[in-house]
Amino acid sequence: MRYCRRCILPDTRPGIVLDAEGICSGCRGHDDKEHRIDWTARRGAFERLVAAAKARAQGYDCIVPVSGGKDSWYQVIRCQEYGLRVLGVTWRTPARTEIGERNLREMISRLGIDHIDYTIDPETERRFMVAAFERKGATAIPMHMALFAIPIRFAVDLRIPLVVWGENPQLEFGGPEADRLATDLDLAWIRKYGVTNQTEWRDWIGAERLTERDMAAYRLPSEEAFQRFQPKSIFLGSYFKWNSEDNARVAAERGFVSGEEHRKTGVWSFADIDCHFIALHHFLKWYKFGMLRSFDNLSQQIRYGTITRPAAIDSIKRHGLQVPEDGIRRFCVFVGKPERWFWDVAESFRNLDIWRNDNGRWTIPGFLIEDWTW
Repeated sequence: MRYCRRCILPDTRPGIVLDAEGICSGCRGHDDKEHRIDWTARRGAFERLVAAAKARAQGYDCIVPVSGGKDSWYQVIRCQEYGLRVLGVTWRTPARTEIGERNLREMISRLGIDHIDYTIDPETERRFMVAAFERKGATAIPMHMALFAIPIRFAVDLRIPLVVWGENPQLEFGGPEADRLATDLDLAWIRKYGVTNQTEWRDWIGAERLTERDMAAYRLPSEEAFQRFQPKSIFLGSYFKWNSEDNARVAAERGFVSGEEHRKTGVWSFADIDCHFIALHHFLKWYKFGMLRSFDNLSQQIRYGTITRPAAIDSIKRHGLQVPEDGIRRFCVFVGKPERWFWDVAESFRNLDIWRNDNGRWTIPGFLIEDWTW
């Protein structure tokens, strides 16, 4: 397990590769943003996309997948700056927080958009979450499968020519060079990078008695249906330089609210505040990859130049493990399982390539912080 010399991400994180200089692909993506991508040309390309969408539109010009978080505020604001008529589409988490509900409501009213809040049968979600956690050690597979499928399906069915997503994850968090420079979030991208452990809806039929009909909300449109209308599906962060801190500032100026009292995980009080379950998704990285959400946040801050690497390491030490006890409790209540079940399943996915058991005490040899409390 090795760490980037510039930020603090380990090479166990999916998508992270260290080059010959010991610099990770996430930091190289930031180099692309700062020195390689012609943002003036990208903005011109976005203007052409806007014109093409308006020429094809029969009502709404674009769909923006939204949660009410800082990034979705920014996405809507940016689209409206270019005169796009926005339809907001949301997969409604079964564990939406009060601040998440407030921010989504205020985004709709203050920015003035039409909106679809898509709720899946909670019993289906419960069974799917149990199956995903037990089989893959990932509570968020149903979330990611739904939030990618639902907006794309609406774009095809309602004949809306453009879907505007947020950041390009490979550019922001690390990935192959070609994918860092890509602009489209198409069906092939979803199948490769959609955070579904390389599974699709049909792979879960039969698990926890899930049927084909149960999985309707998680189904992408067929390739044939997608190609028949061919909506353009893009990363906004591939056309405008993405900065999470700037997005939060822009959103706050229009009415987005955050604060330390809402923080679920990591070190940012303006991120991951919409859902009570999101912290579990990030916490499970500890078992699998030996890292926490704070590693992601602080590595981005290092790239933005708002914190040094030594200060980021000190911050990790201060914040500690950040066990999401409230989120675990709520999750177990929702799926109808005892908390012991959660810990047993999480333990079964501990990555023995990086963890070592010394007389009943699990440690990570070579961990970033030498005097970490295990």
